[in-house]
Amino acid sequence: MSEPSVGRDYRDDDWYAEDLGAARFEGCTFTDVDLSEASTAGAVFDQCTFHGGRFNASTHLSSAFVACDFRRTSFFDATFEGCKMLGSVFTECTLRPMRVVGGQWRGVTIRGGNLTKLDLTGLDLREADLSLSNLTGTTLRDARLDGATLRDADLGDTDLRGASLDRVDLAAARLRRTKLDLAGAVLLAELHGADVDVALPDH
Repeated sequence: MSEPSVGRDYRDDDWYAEDLGAARFEGCTFTDVDLSEASTAGAVFDQCTFHGGRFNASTHLSSAFVACDFRRTSFFDATFEGCKMLGSVFTECTLRPMRVVGGQWRGVTIRGGNLTKLDLTGLDLREADLSLSNLTGTTLRDARLDGATLRDADLGDTDLRGASLDRVDLAAARLRRTKLDLAGAVLLAELHGADVDVALPDH
C-alpha cells in the first residue's frame, strides 16, 4: 500500500489485525470497515469519512487523521500514541476505554461525547469543541486547552492542574470537585467577576 489511495469507497471490508504501516488515504470513505486490532505507524488519513466500523484494540503510532469525519465508530480499547487528529469530528462514537499518549488533537469536535475517566495528560486540545461532553474523572493534567469550548461540559472530578486554559470559559462548564492549580483557580474567579490579588504577603 505504498501508493496513496485517493477517493476510494471501502464498504464492509475486514481488515482485522492488518498491519497498515505508513499507508496513505486521501478523501476515502470507510463504511462499516472492521479495523479491530489493526496497526498503523506513520499512516495518514486525510479528509476521510468513517461511518460505523470498529477500531477496537487497534494501535496507532505517529499516525495522522486530518479533518476526518467519524460517525458511530467504535474506538474501544484503541491506542493512539503521538498521533495527530487535527480538525477531525467525532459524532456518536465510542471513545472509552481508550489510551492516548501525547499527540495533537487540535481543533477536534467531540460534542456530547463520553470521555469519562480517560487519561489525556499533556494532550494538545487547543481550539477543540468539547461542548456537552462528559469529562467526569478525566485527567487533563498539563493538557493544552487554549481556545477550547467547554460549554455545558461536565467537569466533575476532572483534573485540570497544569493545563493551559487561555481563552477558555470555565464558567460555562459544569464544575464539581474539579481539580485546578492556582492559575486555573484565579481564572475561574476572574470569570465570576472577582478581582484576584495573588501577590505573596510580606514577611
